[in-house]
Amino acid sequence: MTDHRTTVVVITHNRRPELLRTLHALRALPESPRVIVTDNASEDGTAEAVARLFPEMTLLTPGRNLGALGRNLAVAEVRSPYVAFCDDDTWWEPLSLRRAADLLDTRPQLGAVTARIVVEPSGEEDPVVAELRDSPLPRPDWLPGPALGSFLAAATVMRTDAFRSVGGFHPGLWLGGEEELLATDLLVRGWWLSYVPELLIHHAASDIRDSTERRTLGLRNTLWYTWLRRPWISAVRRTVHLMCTVPRDRASLRAFARALGGLPWVLRQRRPVPPSLEARLRALERARRASTARRYVG
Repeated sequence: MTDHRTTVVVITHNRRPELLRTLHALRALPESPRVIVTDNASEDGTAEAVARLFPEMTLLTPGRNLGALGRNLAVAEVRSPYVAFCDDDTWWEPLSLRRAADLLDTRPQLGAVTARIVVEPSGEEDPVVAELRDSPLPRPDWLPGPALGSFLAAATVMRTDAFRSVGGFHPGLWLGGEEELLATDLLVRGWWLSYVPELLIHHAASDIRDSTERRTLGLRNTLWYTWLRRPWISAVRRTVHLMCTVPRDRASLRAFARALGGLPWVLRQRRPVPPSLEARLRALERARRASTARRYVG
């Protein structure tokens, strides 16, 4: 059952127990994929534990916290046609990577497939699954599932060449909703993204996280993405909507202040999407307003 078409990339920071559980699960996969771990300057002995317990895996230690750019560093080492992303608290179901590679092999315009996510230990679907399943985007008949406008880096297998063609994750966003910008750039280049419920990934959310800071980063990055890629009318409309709907607290204020501080570089790199794609993004925006998985709370 060994299948070397896909390399698994994992980024981590100070979550050694969760990472070791994930790596044990990845090691047990029948596909026996190559695994690359980027340790974003953990201070809890993560790198030492990985080197000792998983010597067959590739360990990258950049010496500082690169955030999502740790994935870019890892993909630079990938030699397989496909790369599977997962976080240190998610792991792939056996044979899902093989199925994903089969789908990508036979559909040359398919850039990425996102799996169904189940929450452990309950086994319930993650709330975001409903949003993926009910995507309003039109799709060609050959797509294996609903068409998506973005993807989840904790649960996606992507064509390696597609990832590299858009430069990977943008260095300005660092972490927090960083997938949206990369996904839009893939769509601009003609790639399709799809949700495939037959693929499965498990998520046991780590308790080691600052949910308030994560919300601040997510809101800041949403604003930056909006100003980077959406036409002016849509960017203003979405910004006003967020101002009216996010919690009125210090975290939201910090997010807007940080977003405003980055406006000079955002405007320099601004490249609005073409009208045909903007119509799809507007449809997604309307659908997401009803999603419980997209609220900036915490």
